[in-house]
Amino acid sequence: MSGHSKWATIKRKKGKADAERGRTFTRLIKEVTTATREGGGDPEGNPRLRTAIASAKAANMPQDNIKRGILKGTGDLPGVTYEAVIYEGYGPGGVALFLEVFTDNKNRAVADIRHILTKYGGNLGAAGCVAWMFKKCGVVTVDLEVGDEDTIMEIAMDAGAEDIITEAGVFEIITTPDSLEPVRVAIEAKGIPMVSTEVIMRPETFVKLSTEKAANSMLKMYELLEEIDDVQKIWSNFDIDQSLLEKLA
Repeated sequence: MSGHSKWATIKRKKGKADAERGRTFTRLIKEVTTATREGGGDPEGNPRLRTAIASAKAANMPQDNIKRGILKGTGDLPGVTYEAVIYEGYGPGGVALFLEVFTDNKNRAVADIRHILTKYGGNLGAAGCVAWMFKKCGVVTVDLEVGDEDTIMEIAMDAGAEDIITEAGVFEIITTPDSLEPVRVAIEAKGIPMVSTEVIMRPETFVKLSTEKAANSMLKMYELLEEIDDVQKIWSNFDIDQSLLEKLA
């Protein structure tokens, strides 16, 4: 997988995940609320909500938080109305950036994103400028320490997975968006804990960042974009050698 996947794993191992837990919960609640508003509050009839709930549970979010997110989406509890927006652009070295944004103020969101991109040598592009470089997939992430690769592969493939990648301390089980839920259920039924389960934009081509300057600029840009409250998810096709990532971490 690309460098940002390795980078996320390194941050987890360094304990940064705990500090980011509140921000992660906020983003997950936004997704639950938005999915409910768009498709209704019944997970059985709303695939996007099912995936959002699964992601929230994988992050150990309390059930009460999930219920409140659903109630805000159905209008039974007051809450802010978020609009889903996609922004596309480029980072250092021509790296592609695909950002999913949930915001109540598009002008604020685009100004914050543009400021960070410009600061680190990137720029916003027109709609569709990088989307073609990515493929929408499901991915279930399992820690390498919790299971045998052959066993997990057998469970996942029988449930409809397309591939399993071993990367930076985790198994990444790749599925189509439609088969994500049956694969997640099959793994959960075997009592195997999951790090995350989500629909992603998986890069099909990669841009190698070989110098410390370019890699450092990209990682700083990526972290600052993650800190924007309106930014829900960031997908990128940068690739950085593991040794350089660990040096910069």
